Amino acid sequence: MEETPMEIGSNKMFGGYNKRYKHYSPTLGCAMTFSVFFPPSPPSQKLPVLYWLSGLTCTDENFIIKSGAQRMAAAKGIALVAPDTSPRGLNIEGESDSWDLGVGAGFYLNATNEKWKNWRMYDYVVKELPTLLSENFEQLDTSRASISGHSMGGHGALTIYLKNLDKYKSVSAFAPIVNPINCPWGEKAFSNYLGTNKSDWEEYDATCLISKFNKISAAILIDQGEEDNFLKNQLLPHKFEEACKSASVPLTLRMQPGYDHSYYFIATFIDDHISHHANALA
Repeated sequence: MEETPMEIGSNKMFGGYNKRYKHYSPTLGCAMTFSVFFPPSPPSQKLPVLYWLSGLTCTDENFIIKSGAQRMAAAKGIALVAPDTSPRGLNIEGESDSWDLGVGAGFYLNATNEKWKNWRMYDYVVKELPTLLSENFEQLDTSRASISGHSMGGHGALTIYLKNLDKYKSVSAFAPIVNPINCPWGEKAFSNYLGTNKSDWEEYDATCLISKFNKISAAILIDQGEEDNFLKNQLLPHKFEEACKSASVPLTLRMQPGYDHSYYFIATFIDDHISHHANALA
């Protein structure tokens, strides 16, 4: 399998194109897929990039198929890039035994446990993918980038943004796991991927990182459904809100009555998020 991306799908939408690619990832040691929405634009126009990180059990296709984000992305002239959520096909023992660990559950970190050593989604998203895009798609301006995501992907977007304020202009999230060191999903994933030293876990916890990385220009935007089944035990948005207040970080946390954890919720508010990023990328 080539490291150069090979196009494996193309669908026209709102005047632009959803395209899907496959390539070999040296970072992860396996073939990976990612999707890009190219908005309608003259070939000479350089397009800013919004990365979307998906949640547990998702692939690169969930957001592209379900969110309806392309309408506003086409209007604003923003390319959408959706990577997969974990390595696949490595046949690690137990990698598919549960939906919240292993395949489809990369948690956007660099695993240190030997068993999971290929689980390096942090490096894939922050380093390999942007380089791959800039080398193979000259219309994409990866120096103008923002990042967003849902649930586990919201956790990824926030932590990656906070640790790389020079690389991203803005961040937003839907129902993010903001304090994984204190919730069952995070405890299970981090103990397996990172070992038992909890201070190592804090490197991938947005609530912990806010106190260290708080020179933030664009306000952080988070939407959270009030009828989300995972709100009380897993997501803990008010922990993050408190941390932002303590560090004087601008946060817009919108609690949305009646909405759950699904893509129906994301599709309802995605235009606001695209506009939020368009302002920062302009």
